[in-house]
Amino acid sequence: MYLTGSNAWLLSGDLATLLSGRYVEIEMLPLSFREYVSAVGEKGGLQRRYVEYLENSSFPGALDFEGNQKHIHGYLQGVYDSVVLKDVVGRYKIPDIMMLESLMRFAFDNVGNQLSTKSISNVMNAGGRKIDVKTVERYLRALMDSYIIYQAKRYNIKGKQYLKTLEKYYVVDIGMRGLLLGKRGADVGRMLENVVYLELIRRGYQVYIGKINELEVDFIAMDQSGRTYFQVAATVRERATLERELEPLRKISDHYPKYILTLDEDPDADYNGIRKIHVLDWLMGNE
Repeated sequence: MYLTGSNAWLLSGDLATLLSGRYVEIEMLPLSFREYVSAVGEKGGLQRRYVEYLENSSFPGALDFEGNQKHIHGYLQGVYDSVVLKDVVGRYKIPDIMMLESLMRFAFDNVGNQLSTKSISNVMNAGGRKIDVKTVERYLRALMDSYIIYQAKRYNIKGKQYLKTLEKYYVVDIGMRGLLLGKRGADVGRMLENVVYLELIRRGYQVYIGKINELEVDFIAMDQSGRTYFQVAATVRERATLERELEPLRKISDHYPKYILTLDEDPDADYNGIRKIHVLDWLMGNE
């Protein structure tokens, strides 16, 4: 009996044996930013809490250590050993643990970058890790089925077509990423994009990367009521950066909501129907 999901390791073996012998899949996400702030309080401001949210992990168990980095690191190592080295390897019969770990590090290091299984295979082979495309596909599927990474496919906005190549991948927890990679490559914008992606999933949307001509929209969030477009940027205070984020949204001819989410603590703004708002307010549900 397996209970899969990012909190699956919280089940004890005894509890698992009480359940039926069937496979049950429950998709669970770590704490949202709003849930994290609710647990620790707003003292020090939302910006400070956001940094802690990334550094301390969004897994509920990390709250027990009250920001003690050494203890949180040990907790995350335990999660990694349990979920990756035991659950994923055992359940999917992965023969090469080191290759799986290399692929996982590669995916974690390329959060928010367009990737294909062929490009992943080529890069890893060039680095001395021999892996074919089918093995990349199999290992990625194992990590996705275990909710360690999430895949966002692309969608052609003008052609209204789902595209089959150059997906993006996001990680279940930025703290877990830090465990494997350290602080290197922790680009503020890409980490924010990861947080927004998971929040959209948490809110029940199907999430895609948008393609409009040769430009990209960070996210198209779809549900039964329609769609919403999002651009995500750490800052848009420089005019050139703002224009770059606005350009793809301006090329979309429909009338669905369009947003730029940014960490800038500036007044909200409206650019002919495209709203720029503070992402932390949005994450808190205030927008």
